[in-house]
Amino acid sequence: MTCFSASTYCVDSISSSNMGNFAEKKPHAVLIPYPAQGHINPLFKLAKLLHFKGFHITFVNTEYNHKRLLKSRGPKAFDGLIDFTFETIPDGLTSMDGDGDVTQDVPSLCQSIRKNFLRPYCELLSRLDESANIGLIPHVTCLVSDCLMSFTIQAAEKFALPNILFFPASACSLLCILHYRSFVEKGLTPLKDVSYLTNGYLETKVDWIPGLKNFRLKDIVDFIRTTDPNDIMLEFFIDMADRVPRDSKIILNTFNELESDVINALFSMLPSLYPIGPLPLLLNQTPSNHQLASLDSNLWKEDTKCLEWLESKEPGSVVYVNFGSITVMTLEQLLEFAWGLANSNKPFLWIIRPDLVIGGSVVLSSEFLNEISDRGLIASWCPQEKVLNHPSIGGFLTHCGWNSTTESICAGVPMLCWPFFADQPTNSRIICNEWEIGAEIDTNVKRDEVEKLVNELMVGEKGKKMRQKAMELKKKSLENTSPGGCSYKNLDKVIKEVLLKQN
Repeated sequence: MTCFSASTYCVDSISSSNMGNFAEKKPHAVLIPYPAQGHINPLFKLAKLLHFKGFHITFVNTEYNHKRLLKSRGPKAFDGLIDFTFETIPDGLTSMDGDGDVTQDVPSLCQSIRKNFLRPYCELLSRLDESANIGLIPHVTCLVSDCLMSFTIQAAEKFALPNILFFPASACSLLCILHYRSFVEKGLTPLKDVSYLTNGYLETKVDWIPGLKNFRLKDIVDFIRTTDPNDIMLEFFIDMADRVPRDSKIILNTFNELESDVINALFSMLPSLYPIGPLPLLLNQTPSNHQLASLDSNLWKEDTKCLEWLESKEPGSVVYVNFGSITVMTLEQLLEFAWGLANSNKPFLWIIRPDLVIGGSVVLSSEFLNEISDRGLIASWCPQEKVLNHPSIGGFLTHCGWNSTTESICAGVPMLCWPFFADQPTNSRIICNEWEIGAEIDTNVKRDEVEKLVNELMVGEKGKKMRQKAMELKKKSLENTSPGGCSYKNLDKVIKEVLLKQN
């Protein structure tokens, strides 16, 4: 396999003698994700990889999300783990949410992160230092932080610790966000009024960002779609981009061939990038009997009965439908999806969260349930990677979150795309236009379109071509994450050059 500029981006794996078991001086990494499911999962995978490489791990959740994790996994799920521990910090919103089991309001979280997180995070690092001084744990040697938790840059300076940033979305999304300030300076955002969302303005070409091909405003990470000059999300991401210094060390959950032009463009801006994805396949390189193999980070309780149901279906026959942890829709949109799936006459597994419908619970008619009784299954949450890798799955109707996108690629499964917000329109664009492994469903979803696209995906010629291309990307992702591959080497490189580097 050819890596880009291999001498720069890849190094030989660290020998076992160099890694050792760190019996005398075990490194200790503190990892903190942005407090939402789609950010927790990939950083948790990275934590497991570092643990396998010999690190003591402290994984930091918000109090709210840790309660959800214990509720999902069981109150004793993490008992007995000596060198993989969990800590919590308050989020400033917990009193509003009580014991809820939903994703918190994203703008409110972002405001709180900017105002409230630095102090309790530094207090936690001080407590860990005190525990290390009396020999209870190893001293903290490095921080690994979600890019959106950019306050950790200040903490790293205060405690004189190396801090590597982890960007959990696509390289393409990071490139968009790093140019947000330019969108403001060029007068492209904020929008003059709400009519600009529908009058064709979003079709405006974005041809001034190196690395982006045939992008329009509607393909950019969508926080630029605001009429408010003081929009919380736009400010949050501009602030994040401003805080990230040029010499930052950044891990990406992607691989070179998947986003080569974009990664090249990013390297000119941020020379210390480490593409180590896709993380699910990299994690597969660890032994299946590893002590953390069964440890998971889903905040909703998984319904594993769906795996038994899939066993009864023909290979490649089932459409898997999941809109992720944050997407919400109107009841009308839900019904259009429901009847489109029913009318396709294809077997489907549909994950419907309790909070999927805006302002109310999900109610599906007895007529619909009778119609799909022999070929449809509805569950509230599931082990997605196991589902996508099941032989019966033939296609994935998705919101195009980056975790879902990479997990679909790892399984070689083509997609139908219904992006909701944030980086999802960006991902949908590259899925459908760059990689040609998916087709997009109109935002104003109609059952006839769903029926047509499901049939095209599952039994049509376009679907066959998309499946072939998806399998080609799966092969490349396997090459990258296997011993000798760029992602595999880059993980060792980041450990050696950043996380184990002595100050």
